[in-house]
Amino acid sequence: MANLKITVFPTLVLAMAMAISVLPDPWAVAVSENTMFKNYHIHVVNDLPLFRSRAKVPQFYLRCKSGDRDIGDKAMLKGEHYTWDTKVNLFRTTLFFCNARWVNYKRITFDAFRASRDEDRCEEYHNSCMWSVRSDGIYFSNNNVTWTNEYPW
Repeated sequence: MANLKITVFPTLVLAMAMAISVLPDPWAVAVSENTMFKNYHIHVVNDLPLFRSRAKVPQFYLRCKSGDRDIGDKAMLKGEHYTWDTKVNLFRTTLFFCNARWVNYKRITFDAFRASRDEDRCEEYHNSCMWSVRSDGIYFSNNNVTWTNEYPW
């Protein structure tokens, strides 16, 4: 039994040394791990036109959730914001999707935050992913200046 321990220990040390020697630069790993602790801010604003001049009646409904977190339903008046924060999980699979319904007009499901897509592009403006719901679709911005229609109705 004692011989087995002596043989296994040097083999284990050798295997660990080989694994360390093939790892990338430790600083590169530290930088990528740092992104896991960032707080990302998701903002959705109702920029739809008023429906029959009824400003106090919600005309847009939104429900956002992930696989393990339901943000909840929100009836939104024109100009209202729906916001929440999230972090990217270890496997970079964090996903929040939203079901959007414009009363009497359209419905759509869109990804409000997908780590593989948004982790880098949302860093530009305070780690924020911004969405604007408009009459021709759902627009994205990562700087609150340039908007792109990523989900046409």
